Amino acid sequence: MAVLVVGSIALDSLETPFGKRDDVPGGSATFFSTAASFFAPVQLVGVVGEDFPQEHVDFLKSRGVDLAGLTRAPGKTFRWKGRYGFDLNEAHTLDTQLNVFGEFRPELPASFRNPDLLFLGNIHPELQGLVLDQVEKRPRLVAMDTMNFWIAGSREALLKTLARVDMLFVNDAEARQLAGEHNVIKAARAIQAMGPARVVIKRGEYGVMLFDGEHVFAAPAWPLEEVFDPTGAGDSFAGGFMGYVSQRGDLSLRTLRQACVAGTAIASFCVEKFSLDRFRELDQQQIAARLAAFKALTHFDEIA
Repeated sequence: MAVLVVGSIALDSLETPFGKRDDVPGGSATFFSTAASFFAPVQLVGVVGEDFPQEHVDFLKSRGVDLAGLTRAPGKTFRWKGRYGFDLNEAHTLDTQLNVFGEFRPELPASFRNPDLLFLGNIHPELQGLVLDQVEKRPRLVAMDTMNFWIAGSREALLKTLARVDMLFVNDAEARQLAGEHNVIKAARAIQAMGPARVVIKRGEYGVMLFDGEHVFAAPAWPLEEVFDPTGAGDSFAGGFMGYVSQRGDLSLRTLRQACVAGTAIASFCVEKFSLDRFRELDQQQIAARLAAFKALTHFDEIA
């Protein structure tokens, strides 16, 4: 099954305690599609400017990403500049320039209008709804991401879109804000009542929680000694999750639990280097080894 992603493509300039990079590839669709491509075919819809380096486009093509939905518009690419302190869970935004992304209205090519799985990246909820309007038949799974900016400033539009999807990916702070609940479990249940039967709560270094109907599953983050750049980790997790579901071809609770681990493993690679650099050298053997190590990390015998 193919995965369709609609989201942002950016040029990031960032600084962490471990170094600095300027004009590296970023954006939700960039990280998502790269991560998902390790498991399944990916279709991408997004926009870049005239200044977006062809080498970044070529990299996505090398990963097998279908770029029929990528538009190169007159003007500059969406740019984000940020800094991380020693608390790598929090990014301090220094500058945001929407540029061509500010006029982005996603249009699905004819070949993209019957996706098996659809992921609505972190864009305005009205645009997420516009994508759903263009899909000719209901995908087997529609998932979306959002953020505090849309929760606070576009809540009505967000709730309309939320009622149309099957799954929501958010971090714990966003879940609490959206639900108006301090307890993350109560927050997830409140979000389920808004529409999506499944909620995935990303908790950074503390792992991830999956709520599927009445079922709850929790997986830890992979323990890393070095984290160079957490930018894109959440989108990489979502890409790994959706890509794995696509590869398995079913939506059973077993597969969704495994997808949490697959997504966590892919995200753990993402943060080991800046931007997409770790993904450039990643192969299936390394992924399989980390998944096996993850199983060993979390296994325990029956408690008498």
